[in-house]
Amino acid sequence: MIPQRPLFRPALRRELLRCHTATRPPFFAPALLAAYARVQNRLPVSPRRWETTGDEKTGHIKAAADESILFFDNLFPLKLSSFLSRPWRTDQDLTELLRRFESSTLGMMNPINMVKRAIPGDLPIKVTEIVPRLKDGGAFVKFNHPADVTAAEIESNLSQRLREKPLKPWFSPFRGVQAGLVNGVPWLEDLYRFPKSRVKVEFVPSEPGNDAVELSQEGLYSMFRKYGMIGEIISQPFDSKAVPRYAYLDFVLVRDAIMARNCMHGFVVPESLGGGKNGTKLRLSYEQRVKPHHIWEWLTSHPRIVIPIIAALLATVTVAIFDPIREFFIKAHVQHSFRLNNYRVYRWFKKQTSDILAFARRKGEAAGLNALWTHRKDIIDSVQAWLLETTDTFIVVQGPRGSGKKELIVDQALKGRHNVLVIDCKPIVEARGESGTIKNLAQAVGYRPIFSWANNLSSMIDLAVQSTTGVKAGFSETLESQISKILQTTAVALTDLALSSRKKDDKDAGMSGDAYLEAHPERRPVIVIDNFLHKNEETSLVYDKITDWAATLVTNNIAHVIFLTNDSSYSKSLSKSLPDRVFRQVALGDLSPAVAKKYVLSHLDGLDKEELAKAQAEGDEAEEEGAAEKQLPLRTPEQRRSDLRELDDCIDTLGGRLTDLEFLARRLKTGQTPKRAVAEIVEQSSSEIIKMFLLIGNRSAGGSGADRKWSPEQAWYLIKELADKESLRYNEVLLSNTFASSTTAAAADGELALESLANAELISIRSHRGRPMTIGAGKPVYQAAFGQLRGDAVLRARMELALLAELAKVEAKTIDKAEAELALLGALPRQPAQAAERVGYLLAKLQGSQAKIAAYELEMAGMKEILTKEA
Repeated sequence: MIPQRPLFRPALRRELLRCHTATRPPFFAPALLAAYARVQNRLPVSPRRWETTGDEKTGHIKAAADESILFFDNLFPLKLSSFLSRPWRTDQDLTELLRRFESSTLGMMNPINMVKRAIPGDLPIKVTEIVPRLKDGGAFVKFNHPADVTAAEIESNLSQRLREKPLKPWFSPFRGVQAGLVNGVPWLEDLYRFPKSRVKVEFVPSEPGNDAVELSQEGLYSMFRKYGMIGEIISQPFDSKAVPRYAYLDFVLVRDAIMARNCMHGFVVPESLGGGKNGTKLRLSYEQRVKPHHIWEWLTSHPRIVIPIIAALLATVTVAIFDPIREFFIKAHVQHSFRLNNYRVYRWFKKQTSDILAFARRKGEAAGLNALWTHRKDIIDSVQAWLLETTDTFIVVQGPRGSGKKELIVDQALKGRHNVLVIDCKPIVEARGESGTIKNLAQAVGYRPIFSWANNLSSMIDLAVQSTTGVKAGFSETLESQISKILQTTAVALTDLALSSRKKDDKDAGMSGDAYLEAHPERRPVIVIDNFLHKNEETSLVYDKITDWAATLVTNNIAHVIFLTNDSSYSKSLSKSLPDRVFRQVALGDLSPAVAKKYVLSHLDGLDKEELAKAQAEGDEAEEEGAAEKQLPLRTPEQRRSDLRELDDCIDTLGGRLTDLEFLARRLKTGQTPKRAVAEIVEQSSSEIIKMFLLIGNRSAGGSGADRKWSPEQAWYLIKELADKESLRYNEVLLSNTFASSTTAAAADGELALESLANAELISIRSHRGRPMTIGAGKPVYQAAFGQLRGDAVLRARMELALLAELAKVEAKTIDKAEAELALLGALPRQPAQAAERVGYLLAKLQGSQAKIAAYELEMAGMKEILTKEA
């Protein structure tokens, strides 16, 4: 009898068949060998740990008091779960798997080896059970830990380790293995359900007979956000009768949904987290999202029919729906309907808590502003009187930056007046691209909803439609048309707003809207256009549109318009829109020395006791730390008043610019003497001038160095000359070689260079009868800063060296022109007698330019010597 070969024994065939038919991970070869060895040794086949789901086939993993469970994600590829019909099995029992886990006999291709590599050796835990979950792409790991170490600490250390040293399996090169502490009771079901990005969270009672509480979206977000990015949280409709109550969590990634489901299933939310008095248990399951595509496929398959319909619908919706909505928001913006200051409750709360929460303006600032408004009360009264006249009101308030134009008009002249619209042109003209310009203009007037981003997209759609259907759809609009649309809608809203206060029982209720507003100028809204002509040379379209719109409003008696501008040449732009109208003009200058001193003193008088004590403490602390040279300790009021005797001289140096006076008052509050404060302000202004105007290649207020219309040499020429003289003749500066023959291409136009320097506030240009006459410092404090800069030997040597080099280049060009003409005359075959005078002129020109170059080089040698010896 031929003995039966071991390979064909029935027990071995059954074992190999079971191992072959079960779905295997990449390490199925050792499983076959182990099965073969058991049959060969005639060992009884032990019950398989993974043939059941959970402890005692209940589908749950239970942990003892000193045990916790971790879930390791991204151990298996999720794509395998699409064709699995039963849970993952292995040929090893729990004892064999743990023995191999602890003795490091797992191969590199074994996913359980990733678990061992993820757990640091210094972590005080002992693994007692491993439950792989191929369907979820991970595994549960039960472990023991000491009583003095919490499971949360172990999770934190393990997560930190995985972030610092990520473990990435072969099938996932971008996402590493992640671990999370199981807070609930995981359900190891073997149903035909596979992970989805949407998780359904059901709120069930923690025990039978108790009530469950539906958690809010905020509570769900705080508990589940740590597992990954959440795209949307959808609560159950309030009128739904389905129980238990539920909510949907849409995670961005499926892996995040898996981690959340396995870690939070069965978690009992305590009362502190919103789970109610008896707690609420979370029951999590995956949910398939419905994605209908049939309608979209039909729409995309018939562009010739759909696109014209969409264009017509968009036009209809825009006119019928969006325009009334936009008018509503414009009215609300003008009336400040959504401001908290308009509500009594807020005003009462602000009044009751002004001392605690510091809502109110400081007493010193209020007192200083009161002194300023008292000085300019005649201007305020004039503006208020103009707003009550029935004639067209076109007011222009011009003044340098920091003169308080906006505060004077908005806070004082229009104080207590309703229906005031303030449009700041600065963010509109500084916006990047057409969409930014449209967006900022819409925000300024309250025009919403606004789809500024859709302009470029509409152009592409137009091009696509025209190429497919042959007809332009008309989706896109130009910047000019969109600005006009916004301003036109704003005009309609302002008209309705002005007529909204008219009642049916008024004596003039039968008048037309135009006649009513002409008879009642006090009912017209007021439009304040701030920062008018800011960067005018780059954005004339915006200013032209705003000017034309303002002229229309004034002419039709819809609104009063007040322009606030820093540009003294504003009449050029306004005259284009209203050539036959006379503007009401207000010119704001610097404060007189007496008013400036009173303004500073009023700030100091408003310094209360608490602020004095705080500043005194700060001064003492600074002195203890050895910083007494940077910030002197606060003195007593008597010492302060004795120091204020220096204030007269300091005010003369600082000038009457409002922003500089506020800066001085703040420094005096910290305990500095007036002389020291003004000295630091002048020094700071000097540094500002060096950075913005003298350093070559540096970015200035007007843009990058390539965009500037002036050169550092021209700026230094003005600084040097204004340091000796308070004003320069405009035409004399234009005739100087630095401006008349600049070698810098961008600064070749002398008048444009002076205008650009005036816009950057280095200088100010004063006019006489409409023509520029004199040039002065841009701010009063700049006059002292010019003297300080001229006294800096190193800076003066450096800038003079650059200025002399440019002048030498100018003379070299003159010599080149003279030599070229002399060579042309010398090439004539016979020298005519008439050319002798021209030759003499050219020779004299050449000799004079050469003498200047020699003098320049001699001066340049002296400047170079200064630069080499001084630091």
